[in-house]
Amino acid sequence: MGKLQLKMIITATLLLGIAVPDSPVKAAEDGKTMKTHHRSMKTLETYELPDRMSRFSYNSGLTFDYPDAVRGVYVTGNSAGGERFERLIKLINNTELNSMVIDVKEDHGNVTFKMDEDSPYADIGKNFISDPRKMLERLEKEGIYPIARIVVFKDSVLAEKRPDLSFTKNGEVWTNSKGEAFVSPYQEEVWDYNIELAKLAAEMGFQEIQFDYVRFPEGFENRDDELEYDQGMYKDLEMNEIKKRVKAVTDFVAHAREELASYDVDVSVDIFGYAATIEETPGIGQNFSKIADNVDVISSMIYPSHWTSYFGIDKPDKEPYKLVTEYAKVENQVLGKLEDPPVSRPWIQDFEAPWLYSGAAKQYGKAEVEAQIKALNENGIDEFLIWNSGNSYTENVDYTPLD
Repeated sequence: MGKLQLKMIITATLLLGIAVPDSPVKAAEDGKTMKTHHRSMKTLETYELPDRMSRFSYNSGLTFDYPDAVRGVYVTGNSAGGERFERLIKLINNTELNSMVIDVKEDHGNVTFKMDEDSPYADIGKNFISDPRKMLERLEKEGIYPIARIVVFKDSVLAEKRPDLSFTKNGEVWTNSKGEAFVSPYQEEVWDYNIELAKLAAEMGFQEIQFDYVRFPEGFENRDDELEYDQGMYKDLEMNEIKKRVKAVTDFVAHAREELASYDVDVSVDIFGYAATIEETPGIGQNFSKIADNVDVISSMIYPSHWTSYFGIDKPDKEPYKLVTEYAKVENQVLGKLEDPPVSRPWIQDFEAPWLYSGAAKQYGKAEVEAQIKALNENGIDEFLIWNSGNSYTENVDYTPLD
C-alpha cells in the first residue's frame, strides 16, 4: 500500500476525537464530488490517485445550501462559543448577510475547541467552542453558511514547539515586531499539520476551508540573510529566492486543494490585495494569479486602511469607495486572464484605523461599509466578507445596496 493510499484511508476512518454521524464515508457516483454549488468544481479524476484505491466523497451529515452570494462576517472562537454568538446569528437573520467565517485555528496557532487526548492537536486545543458539532448544527438550522478559517504559517505555538520548522536567529525562534512567530512554508510537515486539521473541519461539517497567512513573514526579503531555516526540497532548485518562496506557497495551496478534493468543501485563500497589482510579492511569496489558479475562492484583503498612497489616492482610508473601485478594476483584469478563475470574495473593512492619524481617526460606519460593497457590486463582484477583530459590526447596513 502506497503512502498516499494509507494516509487517505486513515483520514477517512480516524476522526481524531471529533464525533460525527455513523457511516461517514460513501462512494462518490461516477467519481465526482456531489456538491453542486462549487463555482470551479473539479472531478476526482483531475487528481492522479492510485488506481487500486476506492475514491470517495466525505459526508458530514449536515446540509447547507450555497447562498446566492456569500456575504459573511468574521467570527472568533470566543464569539462562536460565547454570548456574542446569539447576537451574530440575529444580525445575520435580520440582514442580507448569510455566512460566518469561524476560527478553527487562530492567529497564535491554537485550535478553538478541545480535542481528545490521543489527537495530535490535543495540546493546542482551547475550550473556546465547547461543542463545535452542536454549533454547526445550529448554523444548519438557521441556514447560515459556515466557513472554517485556518491560520497556516503564522503559528507561534508550533514555532516554539518545533523551532526546526520555523525561522531562528542566534539560536532563538525569530519573532516580528508584534512578537509573532512563523513556521516555514518550505516544510511539508507544516503543510500536512494544517491540511489534516482542515480535513477534521470538513468532517465536522464546515463547507469551506479558508486558509489565512499563506505566506512568509512580511518584509522577509530584507531579513532572509540573517535568519536560519531549512529550505527542504526547495534548497537546490535553480531559481532565485523570490521564485523559491512563490513556488513553496503556491505548491502548498495546490497540494491542500488536492488533499481536500474528496471532502466536498471549497478551498479559499486570503491574500494581500496589493498582490494583484504586481507580478509577485518579493518577500512573502504570494503570486496572485498562481494562487487564484489553485483555489475555488480568492479573498483579497482590501481594507482601505491597509493601503498607503495607491491608485493615485493619497489617503485610501478616507476614500473607501474610490479605493475599492480601483482595486476591483485591477483584480478583474488579472482574474480575467485565467482559464478557470475562482470566485472573488474580498475582505472589506468595518473598523477604525487610529494608527494612521495623529488626531481623530476616520470613522467607519454604515456609509463606509455600504460604499465598499457598492464599489464591488458595480464591478461585478457580488461576494464579500467583513472584518472586525472584535466581531462588533455596524448596525443598519444595507448589504445589497444596488438591489
